[in-house]
Amino acid sequence: MGIVTMKSLLEAGVHFGHQTRRWNPKMDRYIFTSRNGIHIIDLQQTSKFIDDAYKALFDIVAEGGEVLFVGTKKQAQEPIQEAAIRSGQYYVNQRWLGGTLTNFKTIKRSINKLHSLYKMEKDGTFDLLPKKEVVQLRKDIARLEKFFSGIKEMKKLPQALFIIDPKKERNAILEARKLDIPVFGIIDTNCNPDDLDYIIPANDDALRSISLIVDVMADAVIEAKNAQNQPVSKEEVKPEQPKKALKQEAVKEEVKEEVKKESKPVIVKVSNAPEKKEVKEETKEAVKETVKDNDKELQAKLESHTVVELREMAKEHDLSGYSSLRKAELIELIKTAL
Repeated sequence: MGIVTMKSLLEAGVHFGHQTRRWNPKMDRYIFTSRNGIHIIDLQQTSKFIDDAYKALFDIVAEGGEVLFVGTKKQAQEPIQEAAIRSGQYYVNQRWLGGTLTNFKTIKRSINKLHSLYKMEKDGTFDLLPKKEVVQLRKDIARLEKFFSGIKEMKKLPQALFIIDPKKERNAILEARKLDIPVFGIIDTNCNPDDLDYIIPANDDALRSISLIVDVMADAVIEAKNAQNQPVSKEEVKPEQPKKALKQEAVKEEVKEEVKKESKPVIVKVSNAPEKKEVKEETKEAVKETVKDNDKELQAKLESHTVVELREMAKEHDLSGYSSLRKAELIELIKTAL
């Protein structure tokens, strides 16, 4: 079962897409059917992508990363703000100001100005100024709060973006791309899935749909932060061993378990050589099956990525000649590096 139940997705209306005439053909693989001129999103795929995004966001935050939630359309403003505050992250729910990421130094000046105005108000400086000047300063605070209240504590660039509707937040995505910041987001049937690194095919117009998915992502952040704060006991900390040694150790343990199961309480002086051979054969078969299962799991995981994502993975692993390869060829190339 996924992180979110199918019933919850249905009740929130996550499956309702846009009108069929407004669709993006690249979303075809995520569409289940159409009814009354409306595309219906495949919720089984949505559930899987939610799980993938949850795990990826968890890993980023667990490593000390921070997330910027972005949703400037009316339906997304409140859920984005609530989720970001609840998880202790940052948000932009008003107009995206150009350079919020790529020109963060300039944005930081405006944030510093807001903090200085807060300080003046708190230490009583406003009481010493003319009333007309104070009125103007309060207007400045209101204006700066409108655009920067969600990022006023952001000291550095975030390590991930979570957005609602890539068509609406196009500028935010472009800035994140320039800085190699991974982008997560909800995409409806009228969007281009290639715009995002981690997609969640879902209704991006309904308040309940947005709230459900954003809350799940906030839970991932909270869980990762809690995991960071948990002390690790000495028993849990073990020195790293070479992979080969670990495999040999695992095989030895399996052999010991098999021998224990086969052994009898009556002591008889009989040679155990054939039995050990049989145990070794069974162990080899078990190892082969495990390798096959892992290979299938890796294959399925790679197939769930888009060609753009696979090329990024190939680039990360310093593989060459990937730019002209098809999806199946890319998968085989990446498997050789993993």
